[in-house]
Amino acid sequence: MSRDRARLAYQLRYAARNPERIVPYARRLARDTWLRARARDHVAYYRSVMRSDAARSPYGAVGTADQDRWAAIGRLQFDYLVEHGLRPSHRMLEIGCGNLRAGRLFIEHLDAGHYYGVDISPDILFAAEDTVAAYKLQGKLPHLTPVRDLRLDFLPERHFDVVHAHSVFSHSPITVVDECLAHVGRILAPGGFFDFTFNRTEGQEHHVLREDFYYRTATLVALARRHGLEARFMDDWEQGNRHKQSKLRVTAG
Repeated sequence: MSRDRARLAYQLRYAARNPERIVPYARRLARDTWLRARARDHVAYYRSVMRSDAARSPYGAVGTADQDRWAAIGRLQFDYLVEHGLRPSHRMLEIGCGNLRAGRLFIEHLDAGHYYGVDISPDILFAAEDTVAAYKLQGKLPHLTPVRDLRLDFLPERHFDVVHAHSVFSHSPITVVDECLAHVGRILAPGGFFDFTFNRTEGQEHHVLREDFYYRTATLVALARRHGLEARFMDDWEQGNRHKQSKLRVTAG
């Protein structure tokens, strides 16, 4: 967890061990540099990244190599929240819902109209619509909405029992994380919680290609507290190597 993937020494060692990845990395670096130069801010930049990735594969755009892995990671997220009490009557907001990797299972589980999915990428939401049709979930009336930012100001107060963001803050600079934490408390229902994953480091906080961001747990806990929220590290998420990212649960203080 303490490796700094942005350090040149780490990158050289990684390249020596994985020479087949040098050319794909160089291509991604060139593409990302071009997209970043044309974007006004990080959200606009990452929206362009998602457009590029989704054009090749909606599975790859959400970080899974194929449909089997896509289904497995979605099941992992779903099972964890059900174990933690997600009920059909709950109202759920999924931030960064993508092409409904986990969302299709949440939609099926929840009462009709109780799932809200938002994403900064209209392109990946088109793929989400395809997922709704493919899994015949139309009768569940899921809400799918593109967003410009994470202020969430178009959503009602004290409405959502569960807010969920998987592999969103792992791709977000601290300003975007701060924006979300500054506003998510307003939409949480009494007793509700906000679960999110992040890339955890025990060393220096850093990013790679401004696509992958690494944070210390204490940084995010303190940021939540600044906005009147309590954040708790979810040890059980990491048990059994569930996922390479770590998880925090935020509740109203």
